[in-house]
Amino acid sequence: MTWMIIGGAGYIGAHVALAMHEAGERVVVLDDVSSGIPSRLPADIPLVRGSYLDREVLRRAFAEHEVSGVVHCAAKKQVGESVEQPIWYYEVNVHGLAVLLDEVVAAGIGRFLFSSSAAVYGTPQTDDMITEDTPCAPMSPYGETKLAGEWLVRAAGRAHGIATACLRYFNVAGAAAPELSDTGVYNVVPLFFDAVTKGEAPRIYGDDYPTPDGTCIRDYIHIVDLAEAHLAAARRLALPDAAGDLTVNLGSGTGVSVREMADMVAEVSGHHEPAAEVVGRRAGDPVRSVASYARAEKELGWTPRRDLRAMVTSAWEGWVLRHPEARVAAG
Repeated sequence: MTWMIIGGAGYIGAHVALAMHEAGERVVVLDDVSSGIPSRLPADIPLVRGSYLDREVLRRAFAEHEVSGVVHCAAKKQVGESVEQPIWYYEVNVHGLAVLLDEVVAAGIGRFLFSSSAAVYGTPQTDDMITEDTPCAPMSPYGETKLAGEWLVRAAGRAHGIATACLRYFNVAGAAAPELSDTGVYNVVPLFFDAVTKGEAPRIYGDDYPTPDGTCIRDYIHIVDLAEAHLAAARRLALPDAAGDLTVNLGSGTGVSVREMADMVAEVSGHHEPAAEVVGRRAGDPVRSVASYARAEKELGWTPRRDLRAMVTSAWEGWVLRHPEARVAAG
């Protein structure tokens, strides 16, 4: 079968496309390259330039490449931006998904894998591991669109006999190779890299939480582990008897405090000064957010294999590729 990776020139999408391609799956990418980078993809992965909101582009691409499964990795994904522009986020993430699914149904495509997010959980008030049964209460329009997307994917699957999977990502970092690294400066790892490169102190928002070092605890997953989970999910959906829907968390199952992350960034980068600066808490930050990946292990035979150091080291190598002054400054 042939898998179309929507958003496959993006940071996550390219890793997914490469993991599936290198494992022998037939892959084609559709990306409008508004934020995707075509050079992330090898020449033997076909790239269709266009938007998944464009029905004609979808129809032509599905037919030309004989697509039999879709992996949807494209979405607007900045929490703060979603608060400022909620209508745009719903237009792209929910209406766009409806357009895509409508064309999937029309083309008779029977497999659909959806990139979701731990943002669907909001700020769970629990010290336990977050399971797929933890109540969902998103705190931003972005999280709302991801939860609504899950509902839509499952409903379409039930109505039209499509085997579906929704993968809830926790905090993704790292790179399979420097040229594949994240180019955005939105998540904590690149934000810390950006600060130390400028000679500034990385910011820690609050150190008075009820945790061992007073800072919030998060679950970070290596992008290569995440991509391998997509491959496992796609292969499960491709089974002749695949049916119904699957929802799984994708995380490392290990909690890392913000202070521990700042220390790891300093160690890997060589930028120990200035030390991380503690500022006031941010509203809505959960004290602890760590995934249970037991269902992914059971259903997909998948477990994360790469640790925090490997994650930060690979991300730093990609950062230095684009910001060579960072290595010079580190001596």
